[in-house]
Amino acid sequence: MSGVLLNVAAVRIAKVEPLTSARALRGPFDYRVPDEMAQVEVGSVLRLPFGRRRVLGVVVDFADHSELPDSRLAEPIEALEAGAPPELVELGLWVARAYCSTPSRGIALALPPGTVAGRSEVRSRPRVFAQATGTGREALDAGERLGTRQRAALEALVDAGEGVERSADQLSELADTAALQRLERRGLIALREAMPSARPVTIPVGEPARPVELSPSQRHAVEKVTAAFEPGAAAREFLLHGVTGSGKTEVYLEAAAAALAAGRSVIALVPEIGLAPQTLTRFRARFGDGVAVLHSALTERERRGEWARLRTGEARICVGARSAVFAPVSDLGLIVVDEEHDPSYKQAGDPRYDARAVASERGRTAGAAVLFGSATPRPKSWRELTRLELPERVDGRQLPEVEVLDMRDRSGRAGPLHSRTRSALAELRASGGKGIVMLNRRGWSPFLSCEGCGWAAGCPRCDVSLVVHRAGSHLSCHHCAQSEPIPDACPECGSIAIGTHGVGTERVEADLARELDPMPIFRLDSDTSAAGHGRILHAFQEAPAGVLVGTQMVGKGHDFADVVLSVILDADATLRFPDFRAEERTFAMIAQLAGRSGRGSREGRVIVQTRMPDAEAVWRAAQHDVSGFLAGELERRRELRYPPFGSLVRVEIAGPDGDDVGRAAQTLGARISAALPADAELLGPAPRLRVRNRFRSQLLLRASDSGPAVDAVRIGLEEAAAAELRGLAVSVDVDPQ
Repeated sequence: MSGVLLNVAAVRIAKVEPLTSARALRGPFDYRVPDEMAQVEVGSVLRLPFGRRRVLGVVVDFADHSELPDSRLAEPIEALEAGAPPELVELGLWVARAYCSTPSRGIALALPPGTVAGRSEVRSRPRVFAQATGTGREALDAGERLGTRQRAALEALVDAGEGVERSADQLSELADTAALQRLERRGLIALREAMPSARPVTIPVGEPARPVELSPSQRHAVEKVTAAFEPGAAAREFLLHGVTGSGKTEVYLEAAAAALAAGRSVIALVPEIGLAPQTLTRFRARFGDGVAVLHSALTERERRGEWARLRTGEARICVGARSAVFAPVSDLGLIVVDEEHDPSYKQAGDPRYDARAVASERGRTAGAAVLFGSATPRPKSWRELTRLELPERVDGRQLPEVEVLDMRDRSGRAGPLHSRTRSALAELRASGGKGIVMLNRRGWSPFLSCEGCGWAAGCPRCDVSLVVHRAGSHLSCHHCAQSEPIPDACPECGSIAIGTHGVGTERVEADLARELDPMPIFRLDSDTSAAGHGRILHAFQEAPAGVLVGTQMVGKGHDFADVVLSVILDADATLRFPDFRAEERTFAMIAQLAGRSGRGSREGRVIVQTRMPDAEAVWRAAQHDVSGFLAGELERRRELRYPPFGSLVRVEIAGPDGDDVGRAAQTLGARISAALPADAELLGPAPRLRVRNRFRSQLLLRASDSGPAVDAVRIGLEEAAAAELRGLAVSVDVDPQ
């Protein structure tokens, strides 16, 4: 056999993480990649034989050899077209490690929408689209008799503009399909059926952004950020601290333009879906159709379409909420994190990642600049980031004066509103201006009780009160969505002396609609659907006068030039929360809403109603004293070893039996404690409120660094998962919000 060469092809071995929810699973697993799957790379999605099941998995690496013999290596069944860029797979694995989640859950964040569910394409049903006709416009002008729902739908279509369509889904809050069909039979609207586009329909909010002459401080900020695009830049993370109305958005746009000119891509994050239309409008006005949007309010078809545009490079800018930090852009040059103080950047489900921390990690690995912007930054950002200041409003106007009203003085109170607040609103109606009234509590009233026996309406599934909602005349649980009709009499003693206590946004809306008639009143809170947020904000923007009532989302970054009055009711409510960030959030809430006022030609006015006028967070916010507040807040946290001078990790165990949960928490706590570093401490276990018929107990770790604490939790979970935690749910929250 001499002279005969044996040509043995090397076996290609892929390291694959199965996309399963099991926390006890230890991957990755080795699979032999056949020659016909030569296109498989890191990030490819494979359909796999996995025991007796078939599951999807993602390639995370390749190996030269396996501990298993070739004969025992299985091959993938097929390779799907779906896949993620390799750098996003690495980012997903980092998220899994940093937030004590599983690799599959971390990687899933980077995959195309719908991939985890095993869909390679999304089938859609036809949708109904409506448009006002000329006859409909004439009928509205002539005051023709219409049903309430028909009139509301027709007005919305007319207001949208000539030739503009709205889907029946967008009009569903105003009228059902039957009402639209009646309007069509009368010739007032035109209906058509069509397959939905993969491109999202965006309702513009506010004036489109246009290039303007930058102020010296804006120009300095842009120069600092663009210098970070160069290799070896000294600083790549910045805090753009600017008073409300100082032109932070223009800095974002100019920095984005510089990134595009350098051949780089851009991600712009906003904390709430409701803010995405406004930001998207401004970016598209500047950069055209090369801007995509990603957030959970889009349909899956729309998300996949926008994801594909970003993946192929058709779109180089992505605007969206926290999940957009995983946008599949290449050559990333800039990440903007607007309103960086907002806790909405923290994900509620596993993995409980903080999009701000993920932005920092992605910027670090991509060599990109990361620009955090806020008028009321977090203490962490204030202490750690290179600071760029915008000290003045772009129009040169002063920040509005803030009047603090003491609600302990009963002589000035008239229901939920102080007499001076009522006078200010009456003046607003007379002058034809716009105002914003914020109360961080939705519904009609926080609870219902009996004056005879003291019974209070509680949720049967959660340890909380049911909230009264006058719309629909029902009681609702804001934790589990339990809904019940409002009783006519007390179910305990039969007394009819039952009444509501406290007020929510529904009640304030109704009171103002009565007192300020005919001024229009708009309401924005989480009871108004996410799809309706843009419509509500657009209607408020276009109205010549009116009042926007809502929870804290009305103070988040909206830019309305003609708002002259901002009112905060029960401003100290957040101070009563058992949370070390209570002061920070109260300060930000007051300062942010105050900044919505006086952005146009008229001077603004701000009223703060509170029972704690001497609280530092309140009076510092009234003086617009950001640096003074943060200096005191940082000193307090330093003494208590709270972030940013330490890290917190919360572990929660939940299950249907309280005794089982308590025993498991004790056992898990002992295992974690044994693995903790010397400078860390474990608090608990302590019971938490029952939610959705599940008892809960929590452990809280406090350490100088989150890494060793997370490692200790991971060790404890691995040791306990098979036995003590069987049948129970465990969640880990690093830096809980």
